[in-house]
Amino acid sequence: MTGYPLEHGAAAPDSETIVLLHGGTVASWSWQPQVERLPERHILTPDLPGFGSRSGEEWLSLDRTADDVAEIIRSHARSGRAHVVGLSLGGLVAVRLMARHPDLIRSCLISGAPLAGIHGAARFLNTLQLRLWDKAWYWKAQAKAFGLPEDAVDLFVGHGLGIRADNAARVFADVNRGGCPESLDDYRGPLLAVAGGKESSLVRRSFPELQRRLPQTLTWIAPGMHHVWSIEDAALFTRMIVGWVDKATVPEPG
Repeated sequence: MTGYPLEHGAAAPDSETIVLLHGGTVASWSWQPQVERLPERHILTPDLPGFGSRSGEEWLSLDRTADDVAEIIRSHARSGRAHVVGLSLGGLVAVRLMARHPDLIRSCLISGAPLAGIHGAARFLNTLQLRLWDKAWYWKAQAKAFGLPEDAVDLFVGHGLGIRADNAARVFADVNRGGCPESLDDYRGPLLAVAGGKESSLVRRSFPELQRRLPQTLTWIAPGMHHVWSIEDAALFTRMIVGWVDKATVPEPG
């Protein structure tokens, strides 16, 4: 699969690097709405192992993926540090990055990250999804459940069908297990944890543990948003990034 570019805004003056980490049913291309709204920013949009241009690679673990992202930051970010934004699976990777490589992160923003893990009926449904992985109708139903705009559905479905089921099984196992890494307390920078107002309550249940481990954590509920709301309301998501990176504030809807 042809990859979406890693680097954007290379000529942007005086811009600290922002790294955008995608979710587990998309790839780096899903950040195009943010990239086009931030032409004056230096942005890195890596594909995580097993996704997009790296769909032939194996997903090994959240920790190994965090180490992979750390190398990208060291090699491509300005001054070797970056603001990190992670959505869903990307948010879980960002948490491991905070724990394992805190010196590389200027600030962190995570959205839709179920750090407490997935249990009970929700875990059963996760497992059930693997039986439907190669069905186009399943991916179309996912697009509707996520509230994706019509012009994003075909790309979402096509990419989903290209994700290897064995990689998806390993990702689900990591996500289901949950848990905050022991060394997370070493991160001293700003953290914003976000949940969409219409996504699973599993996400906001992670907030108290984050705030216990990292007292500097701020939380925000994005009103009316589903899980993949970077596409659902690209303008609001982008305003959130800018407000957090520049002023450590969250946006007023509207």
